Amino acid sequence: MNILQINSSARRDASHSTRLATRLVERLRQTDPEAKLTVRDLNDVPVLDEAALTALFMPADQRTPEQAARVARDDALIAEIQAAEVVVLGVPMYNFAVPAPLKNWIDAISRAGVTFRYSEKGPEGLLTGKKVYVALTRGGQYRNTPADTQVPYLKTVFTFLGLTDVQFVYAEGLALGPDAERNAITSAHEQIEEALAA
Repeated sequence: MNILQINSSARRDASHSTRLATRLVERLRQTDPEAKLTVRDLNDVPVLDEAALTALFMPADQRTPEQAARVARDDALIAEIQAAEVVVLGVPMYNFAVPAPLKNWIDAISRAGVTFRYSEKGPEGLLTGKKVYVALTRGGQYRNTPADTQVPYLKTVFTFLGLTDVQFVYAEGLALGPDAERNAITSAHEQIEEALAA
């Protein structure tokens, strides 16, 4: 098994989302001790700006060294997810949305003709045959409410890319006091066990 762990929290290893993603990966590796793991912290993934777009649309043989290096960064991220059989993401909620580094990563790996293509039937995702687990952490309680913009967005993006086997694990109410925090983490651990048993 080839596992890709994506950490998107600004708090890095101190975050609940990273810890839950790591726990999920550890449980996966218990079932397959030979599994290969790649861990990607997204805090250094650059934003898709004008310079990046110019580089991406420039013919490869006409790119400057700086443009070639910029495209190569995205190429490396694409290669990681193409190689992965299982993708585990740690995703905190920031102001009712996904963290900016996660959006940067999505922009980096969404490339026409590589991870999706347009056909006569419409868009077709090319990142097929992978299992995706998403560990979501929130300060409040937003699951299945209009305030949860993360899940619909991620489902849309993943489906667009061909990632249709997606399971979400929720840790909610983390900012509602020590008892609520403990209960949220306990619940998330239980959800992990249920997800892996399914």
